[in-house]
Amino acid sequence: MKNIILILMVSFLGFAVQAQEKKNKNAHYTTEVNGICEQCQKRIQKAAFSVSGVKSAIWSIETHQLSLILNEEKCSPLDVKKAIAKEGHDTDEVKAIKEDYDNLHSCCKYERL
Repeated sequence: MKNIILILMVSFLGFAVQAQEKKNKNAHYTTEVNGICEQCQKRIQKAAFSVSGVKSAIWSIETHQLSLILNEEKCSPLDVKKAIAKEGHDTDEVKAIKEDYDNLHSCCKYERL
């Protein structure tokens, strides 16, 4: 009888520990975004943070690389790229439409390919 109770307690404890396991749903991505200055940096990062699920967004003026941490259950890298393109900045996958690019301040206009 004691062995059965012991086995049940160990089994219950095993299920309780397994239920506490937290799964990490955050993913890290790096993507290229065109821009020139600190105004661009603020605009790009603000556009990234406007997407629900973005935990971190840091754009480097020197390398033009945007480092993202996002919750993949809430958004995808493509969602972030679309939001950035809507602000006038081209990404490696989504290009801004001409009207959005034309709305950028004159110092923020980069050479488009």
